[in-house]
Amino acid sequence: MPTITKEQIVDALKTVIDIEIGIDVVSLGLIYDIVINDDDTVQVKMSLTVPNCPMASMLKEQARNAVASVEGVKQANVDLVFEPRWTPDMMDESAKKLLGR
Repeated sequence: MPTITKEQIVDALKTVIDIEIGIDVVSLGLIYDIVINDDDTVQVKMSLTVPNCPMASMLKEQARNAVASVEGVKQANVDLVFEPRWTPDMMDESAKKLLGR
């Protein structure tokens, strides 16, 4: 029985690129929480750079598909949350460099 790791989920989410910025959602700091349940379902809490992002539904679906593609995941759920509000300080150092911060 495969054991799903948080690292596998994070790696999958790194394939989801915010096309308006050109950086993945993990590096942008948009992934707030990942819960891997005993029944091999995965729950992700994700934010957006702005609440009214026109790409919201597409990014949410891409994140869900990415998580669902990890071997062993029976179901993937992605919830959009806006607390705490995302700020550029949440980006990792590579994203900050790319954006000149």
